[in-house]
Amino acid sequence: MWQVYGQDHIFRQLEASLKQGRAAHAYLLVGPPHVGKMTLALNLAQGVNCLRGPGEPCGDCGQCTRISRGHHADLRVVGLGHSEEGEPARTVIGIGDVREVLRQVNLKPYEGACTVIIFDRAELMSEDAANALLKTLEEPPPQVLILLLTADAEGILPTVRSRCRPLVLLPVPKDRMVETLVKEHHTSPEEAERLARLARGCPGWAITALAEGEEVLERREEQLERLKETCESGLSARFNYAGELATLFSKDRDSVKQQLFLWLRWWRDLLLIKEGGEEYVLNIDRQSDLRLQAAQLTSVQIVRFVKRLLETLEALDRNARARLALEMLMLDLPITTVKA
Repeated sequence: MWQVYGQDHIFRQLEASLKQGRAAHAYLLVGPPHVGKMTLALNLAQGVNCLRGPGEPCGDCGQCTRISRGHHADLRVVGLGHSEEGEPARTVIGIGDVREVLRQVNLKPYEGACTVIIFDRAELMSEDAANALLKTLEEPPPQVLILLLTADAEGILPTVRSRCRPLVLLPVPKDRMVETLVKEHHTSPEEAERLARLARGCPGWAITALAEGEEVLERREEQLERLKETCESGLSARFNYAGELATLFSKDRDSVKQQLFLWLRWWRDLLLIKEGGEEYVLNIDRQSDLRLQAAQLTSVQIVRFVKRLLETLEALDRNARARLALEMLMLDLPITTVKA
């Protein structure tokens, strides 16, 4: 069974091609973080190896269970890896990583019907690594499935993109996510509503928040408190904050980008309140703070800072100097009091 929900448009396409033997040799799975890309990739690995035949995986046979537990000899996942502190061990997927795993594609599957190679966060492949992979995509060996997972398809070499069949995972509607959290994870309707809004259509975030208990939400609270302090502080404190983010960026780019996305959602909420769309606010547990801050700003100021946030994220993606980009962002931050 497919373990990703809210992606019926993909399942219809995959089931038909798998059953008819017309599956692509490579797929590009595109979608925001925590929307279900890795879960879908593992389901695909099960689908091509399932003992009940190619198609929707049964989830119960020996092939499906070994893949779900990460014990299957014909499944390889290539990514950044993490240190003991939980930070990414590297910032790019290098040519050595690609060459090592591609040696396996020239061998027959050891225990299943198909060898599956998953490249997690494929946009972080170096150009040399992408070109090494390109040779295999141009002349794909039989009985091999290559899956590239990314939140940024434009960050992948165009020649690599063009040789993969795209599968775009869409954010899950809030009402459907609430229903799933209540029925399958026994969450109260109120908590499900809050988590669904904060997850922004990405069920993996909500499920992780439930699994890790208060840790995820406490981390969010800490980051929102830092946002509040920064909005109220002077230039020196803002530059200190920019320096901290820049230092973290050199070790864990994704963590910094996620903090900036938190800022982006906050300022989106400010604009919604300012323009009378409060029912669409994501940070519903902080509505009183949002109302107070919005009252001190004009819509023009909010829109201008949202644009600066987006420009900063784009600059970081283009490998601009992180400290300079973040300090420029802090220079444009309007001073407000977030909480009385």
